[in-house]
Amino acid sequence: MNPLLAYLWPCLAAGLLAGGISGLFAFRRKRWSPLIIAALLAIAAAAAWHGPVGAADRFRATIERQAREALDNYEMAKVTAHLHRAPLTRRLVLVGRVDDWQTGELVRLFSQLPGVSRATWSERDAGLPLIVEAVAAAIGGFLLGLLLAYLLELRRRYNAQWTW
Repeated sequence: MNPLLAYLWPCLAAGLLAGGISGLFAFRRKRWSPLIIAALLAIAAAAAWHGPVGAADRFRATIERQAREALDNYEMAKVTAHLHRAPLTRRLVLVGRVDDWQTGELVRLFSQLPGVSRATWSERDAGLPLIVEAVAAAIGGFLLGLLLAYLLELRRRYNAQWTW
């Protein structure tokens, strides 16, 4: 399984659940407060998943283990690979002494690892923080849950007009 998918699906599911449940209450009572509270809960769930639950550390360990195994297969013992930190991103940073051809080829190969956005030799080249991606997945799931709740409410209102 793709490590990025394994990292993001709980955030998406938390947002979907929060959006669906709060949407059912908000659309029936025509109040916005359940939506705001549920959106904040979805964001808090994504932040908790990233930090205290330890998903970010598991993601980092998986990617770095896969990179180390690939470097061992290529017999590149003097090269190391780690994800960019502070904040944690999906950018893989390569460190070590190699020739010009290996520089470009290692970047190309390690950019294809599942879960890595791009490989680079520079520490300064940071990407989008992983927690931002988790929050974006939670918000996307929340909006999808709201859409489903809205469609259910439309169906309920349409069926309520019929009295047989």
